[in-house]
Amino acid sequence: MPELSHRVQTFTDSVIRRMTRISDEVGAINLSQGFPDFPPPKAITDRLREVAQEGPHQYSVTFGAENFRQALADKQGRAYGRTLDPETEILVTCGGTEAMMCAMMTVCNPGDKVVVFSPFYENYGADAILSGADPIFVPLVPPAFDFDPAVLEDAFRQHPKAIIVCNPSNPCGKVFTKEELLFIGGLCNRYDAYMITDEVYEHIVFPPYHHVYAGSLPEIADRVICCSSLSKTYSITGWRLGYLIGPANVIEAAKKVHDFLTVGAAAPLQEAAVVGLQFPQSYYDGLARLYAEKRRLFLDGLDRIGLKHTVPQGSYFVLVDIGDFLKPGTLLAGKSDLEFCEWMIRTVGVAAVPGSSFFREPVNHLIRLHFACSEETLRKALDRLARLPELVRVSE
Repeated sequence: MPELSHRVQTFTDSVIRRMTRISDEVGAINLSQGFPDFPPPKAITDRLREVAQEGPHQYSVTFGAENFRQALADKQGRAYGRTLDPETEILVTCGGTEAMMCAMMTVCNPGDKVVVFSPFYENYGADAILSGADPIFVPLVPPAFDFDPAVLEDAFRQHPKAIIVCNPSNPCGKVFTKEELLFIGGLCNRYDAYMITDEVYEHIVFPPYHHVYAGSLPEIADRVICCSSLSKTYSITGWRLGYLIGPANVIEAAKKVHDFLTVGAAAPLQEAAVVGLQFPQSYYDGLARLYAEKRRLFLDGLDRIGLKHTVPQGSYFVLVDIGDFLKPGTLLAGKSDLEFCEWMIRTVGVAAVPGSSFFREPVNHLIRLHFACSEETLRKALDRLARLPELVRVSE
């Protein structure tokens, strides 16, 4: 048989989705793949019920239904503090995943370099490979996961075509400050590169931190391509409604990539989601409070168990240190974080993601958990996790 493409041999399937499949097999509590276990806002699902009868059921405009793009322009325009043109500055995609892939394929030629912060969402590595780009990894240094400006500029001296900035960051929960974004954007200006941002957790940020849209900063706005989606904001991850916001010349080129990549996002789901895009600011304030309470509940529970963890500034992910469970003299001595996660799913009944799938560095002592769950689910997961120290202890 003919040889398959070389690119598909250079990355694996998604470790996150693999953990979900194992979790589903054994009926574990899935704290690996980050999707809510509670319903979307009722106004959105009520509108979906109406759309199921009324339509539309055929293709919408390839680049996004007109009313959806207008509602999105209104919402994000208020956040940016300027008017967004829904015709020239917005492209609707099949989820944030396609938005990122579309952005990468639009700006990158084979052999171009792209700066990626580590830890990083696992898709970014595959996105670089699929678009023919070579990643340059720059570490975010714990515990605050800040970057070293000198190290970052050294990366830019290799003349990358773009840098990917996940803000708030998955998996570490870092929220980039205005000053940090301006520094990164300044490097983009100086070295002639784009800043591709992933902002899907824009409304899940915890005081005293706040989200700054890189595209709202006039000094760097013409360099910024924002990738985002409705998935996390409205608890509709399965609807796959994403978008790009960027300079008109970039969006015009991205439309061609999108047109032949997926044709268009689902028309009935766009129609139903318009009502969500028109929610008042009070909805987003309430969403932030809801997740702040979930974070408090979950982190307090981890503290009671004695598990060391990060404190996310934004997003709904926590990195938990399992290093003590892998030391000599324990049941899992010498195991990898992947083996630990597979053991934990089957033995403890809670699914996590091995931290090594997010780091370029040789990290084997962290796992990622999420708290986008009901209070009942989180308490049940914490009860199960409380058994960890005893289960891992070597039996007498």
